[in-house]
Amino acid sequence: MTDLASVDYFSDQDISQDPYEYYEYLRNQGPVFREPHHGVVAVTGYAEVMAAFKDHDSFSAVNAIGGPFPPLPFTPEGDDITAQIEAHRHLFPIFEHMVVMDPPEHERARSLLSRLLTPRRLKENEDFMWQLADSQLDQFIANGRCEFLSEYARPFATSAIIDLLGVPAEDRPEFLAALGAERPGGGTVGSLDGAAVGRDPLRYLDEKFAGYLAERRRSPREDVLSGMATAVYPDGSTPELLDVVKPATFLFAAGQETVTKLLSSAVQTLGDRPEFQPILRENPERIPNFIEEALRIQSPTKVDFRLARKTTTLGGIRIPAGTVLMLCLGAANRDPRKFEDPHEFRADRKNVREHIAFGRGIHTCAGAPLARVEGVVTVRRLLDRMCDITISEVDHGPVDDRRYSYEPTFLLRGLTALNIEFTATP
Repeated sequence: MTDLASVDYFSDQDISQDPYEYYEYLRNQGPVFREPHHGVVAVTGYAEVMAAFKDHDSFSAVNAIGGPFPPLPFTPEGDDITAQIEAHRHLFPIFEHMVVMDPPEHERARSLLSRLLTPRRLKENEDFMWQLADSQLDQFIANGRCEFLSEYARPFATSAIIDLLGVPAEDRPEFLAALGAERPGGGTVGSLDGAAVGRDPLRYLDEKFAGYLAERRRSPREDVLSGMATAVYPDGSTPELLDVVKPATFLFAAGQETVTKLLSSAVQTLGDRPEFQPILRENPERIPNFIEEALRIQSPTKVDFRLARKTTTLGGIRIPAGTVLMLCLGAANRDPRKFEDPHEFRADRKNVREHIAFGRGIHTCAGAPLARVEGVVTVRRLLDRMCDITISEVDHGPVDDRRYSYEPTFLLRGLTALNIEFTATP
């Protein structure tokens, strides 16, 4: 039996595979509790996580990705370290990206994305997804089995966002290869070294999109990239080219990761809980709620981070300026004060849309509408074109003793593989 009091959440491999018992241990210490190894304050309560998300005056997103790694590039001094944060912001990981920005810079960056994520563009992208889902399924459906992540989820997620961002058709195979979305049967599409690019995908994406947008500024066309290239701030000023590139490329990278994990979680549930298959097949209007419950019970982002810029309180606990907060989304989405029988998957859960898998407040995931549509389209087409979807016992063990492997990271929750078997619908 693991001694949970001695566990280092950030390095324990058993906890990376199944964090939920540890989350419950933390919650039993209180919804706001300082873990002993890195001095990080873990926030597991739903109400407390919500409060932290919304209080961007007290809590900065500057460390949203790395948390305590690397350590702060300065020694906090006093009860308000806002000036220190701004003086050292360029030393934090991915400081140029919207996800770690604070107001007012965050609002300016997000306004550029609003030029892309319009209702019309999202609807056009959804129309593309329905065709894409069938095209991807056609690659393997006759086999009666597949490894779902590599044969469907990754190429589908990458192709969907490639389309949303308007990547030219002739360049799309290169993107799929470079970002590790391999085509079924092995091998990559294109000539780039996908593994090498994968070590720094944001730099690769920045360079590609900077090239596209610079060309569109010189010679605008009637396309999505031209709309991005000519976007202006709310005050009418023209942003630097890199300031347009960064929101788009982070949406690309983050969207690919989140959607792949969401799709695999939903299909894993269909295989482990086959009773849902006929229900959703006969009542497709219930699929959106099924997707929301999949997001709640296995949040793709396990934790998010904030840095206390001012000495304050959260959940009745004093939080000194300079404290690193770990907002445990995976725990908050299973808080029994908010969700009844929180560890049980309920496809008809009434308040499921109140989950915070996509965050809340000004940093709510900009790609959330896209991810939700990708989930609905995928489940709908799988159920239309397959029956008797099961988890491979050869690869994952019998139903009462499953063997699943998850990515060994403290930040994200996602399967490393999901092998399913099925009967193609005539």
